[in-house]
Amino acid sequence: MDAALQAITMPKWGMTMTEGRLAAWLVKEGDRISAGQEIMEVETEKITNVVEGLVSGLLRRIVVEEGSVVPVGALLAVLAEASVPDSEIDTFVAGYAERAGAADSDADAYPAPRVVEAGTHRLNILSVGSGGGEPVMLIHGFGGDAGTWLFTQDALAKDRPVHVIDLPAHGGSAPTAPSGSLDELTGSVLAALDALGIERAHLVGHSLGGAVALSAAASAPERIGSLSLLAPAGLGPEISTDYIEGFLAADRRRPMKEALSRLFADPGAMSSEMIENVLKFKRLEGVPEALSAIAASLVSDGRQAFDLRAALAAAQVPVLVVWGDKDGVIPASQADNLPADVKVERLPGIGHMPMMEAAAAVNRLLASHLRDADR
Repeated sequence: MDAALQAITMPKWGMTMTEGRLAAWLVKEGDRISAGQEIMEVETEKITNVVEGLVSGLLRRIVVEEGSVVPVGALLAVLAEASVPDSEIDTFVAGYAERAGAADSDADAYPAPRVVEAGTHRLNILSVGSGGGEPVMLIHGFGGDAGTWLFTQDALAKDRPVHVIDLPAHGGSAPTAPSGSLDELTGSVLAALDALGIERAHLVGHSLGGAVALSAAASAPERIGSLSLLAPAGLGPEISTDYIEGFLAADRRRPMKEALSRLFADPGAMSSEMIENVLKFKRLEGVPEALSAIAASLVSDGRQAFDLRAALAAAQVPVLVVWGDKDGVIPASQADNLPADVKVERLPGIGHMPMMEAAAAVNRLLASHLRDADR
């Protein structure tokens, strides 16, 4: 490949992605872009994600127009300095057509999730990465699954093993959670570490998963290298019971869309496929009952049922808290007045799903925090 010509291609997130829809260009031909600049929006099966450029240069040619669906790895645009003739760009574009989808040709080599016997639970776990950093486990929130971390897992796996877990009664894990209690969920995560042969790991938890991570650090501090808590439960009483109750009750597309829209600052970024997938999950035998049990342990009389501020104050590991200031489920004000040694990052214009709504920013924060904790 000519070093004077640089390709912008359709990215790949996770195991199953084979194509993406280019929802919008945020730059235009003739613009000079820099690495890390937001350049386009790509629609996935869950949400429309803002994509940052990986390289810097002059945007000479947009190859794929907005609204087009193309394979992973397809050429979307070309960067080249003004001195590069148009004929060279034409040749580059023509040659790149053969490679469309090439980035997906190794799909079979991407690790597949597997069900792991973890104590009394059968948990679905995806493991990626093999770098030298201490392992990290990603823990989703109430009603979520491993797909929550679609934009996170591979970014962190560049430096370390990453294990993405489906909590009991979520995703591909067995639809059982007899008590639904925080202690039960915490025990399942620690049992998963045992089953994976991991003595010590960093925990990254979202919402209810943040409470689970913090609870695990309190009950087994020697097992935890650091905590990264994204909009965590357990740090204040307020929570949107409208979301919890709406999610539990929804059995059709419209009410489920209304419930899930509370998760995002921009509900329009949420895909219809995400809504359908959640509905399919909720129709599995045993899932509604298990989710109701978990919700009853999470919320009592319209308030969060547990307070983990003391556990956070007692934590002996580095802690990062990330919150979107437009969170409509757990208010970002619960990040106020945390212990001085807790690093708090507030993301403007972001809702309850920062790892999806501001993936690039969150990935940078997580990667930096984990590297510092490894030292």
